Amino acid sequence: MAIVRPFKSLRPAAGKAAKVASLPYDVMNRIEAKAMAAGNPDSFLHVVRSEIGLPDEIGDYDPKVYARAKEVLEQMTADGVLVQDTKPMFYIYRQIMCGRVQTGLVATVAVDEYLSNDIKKHELTLEVKEQDRINHFDATDANTEPIFLTYRENREISKLLNDFIKFNAPTAGFTSEDNITHYTWAIEDDDLNGKLEQLFAGIDALYIADGHHRSASAAKVGLKRREQFPDAPADAEFNYFMAVIFPDEDLFIMDYNRIVKDLNGFSAEDFTKVLQTGFSVRKMEGKEPLRPKAKAHFGMYLDGNWYELAAKPELYQNKDPYDRLDVSILQQNVLSPLLAIEDPRTSKRIDFVGGIRGLQELADRVDAAGGVAFSMYPTTMAELLEIADAEMTMPPKSTWFEPKLRSGLFIHLLSD
Repeated sequence: MAIVRPFKSLRPAAGKAAKVASLPYDVMNRIEAKAMAAGNPDSFLHVVRSEIGLPDEIGDYDPKVYARAKEVLEQMTADGVLVQDTKPMFYIYRQIMCGRVQTGLVATVAVDEYLSNDIKKHELTLEVKEQDRINHFDATDANTEPIFLTYRENREISKLLNDFIKFNAPTAGFTSEDNITHYTWAIEDDDLNGKLEQLFAGIDALYIADGHHRSASAAKVGLKRREQFPDAPADAEFNYFMAVIFPDEDLFIMDYNRIVKDLNGFSAEDFTKVLQTGFSVRKMEGKEPLRPKAKAHFGMYLDGNWYELAAKPELYQNKDPYDRLDVSILQQNVLSPLLAIEDPRTSKRIDFVGGIRGLQELADRVDAAGGVAFSMYPTTMAELLEIADAEMTMPPKSTWFEPKLRSGLFIHLLSD
């Protein structure tokens, strides 16, 4: 059973969505965020990356950063840039990237379902990143960015959403600078909202696709509010956090590639030879980047050349879901034993490049600084759900979802 509720969103006033909407807080650094928001006082980066409005010597996690986020959010509301709806409702958020469409329901989900693992997870979190968003949500008294959730598609839910879209004009629509088109709708029909709530109650489980740190932080802020307000009703807004919930069939996971900065003492020739213990290794002609076409296949860029690596069956057959992942095959048979990358979460010798940047970046960076790069076959949605159902944790940097949800289109106030 999935507890999914409508809420009274704070959202951009008519005509403001394109100016307000920003990339999520964690896909850029401070310098990039400041440049993105330059000349646009309505950009939601002034809330989610509020340090850009403070002197450079103030650290990213300074208490002044969170106080600034609260101040900006309140000012945007006072100025009418953001307006809160007067009744709870569901919303629809549709994104179109390169002709591919994904359509999600914007809702709130229960903190208790997160704590009981009925909202299933597949990644570990880092305490410092959790604490940052705890401080941010706590100071603003809001879920300022949604969690990216998924579920096994329900045809009746999809039909209801698509029928609504067919017969109702969007509340906002724009194409962002990365050529992704965004549309939003507000579902003011109480009967339809009730039907959607009922249908989601029949969904076995929700899964975090992206946003593990935000989910953990939102849940902990909810628990903090329970301590602060022990007499609050069970349906208090702080017992829920905001999400956009997409059917699994809509979602697209891109490759998440690896660069190791050195060969751990191997020469290029010796490293290629030692790989042949577990892989067939084929040198490619020309300089065209190699994108793997099947699972258990990898591209490798080394010493100016691309190679195709195909894992031998014994490395993945008859293994559990975790060990069958391509990222696990590479980690367990190359990165750890050969290149001494024991913990990719903490090693300074490895870097990760999301597929949105393209494969040529791998070659360019190895040519410039040495080392070796690996292009990956993308993790599938079926693998993600299987790992989560087994209550396993994926290796770090296993999934890169595109398109990213824009921030600022919906805000959930915790004390409403």
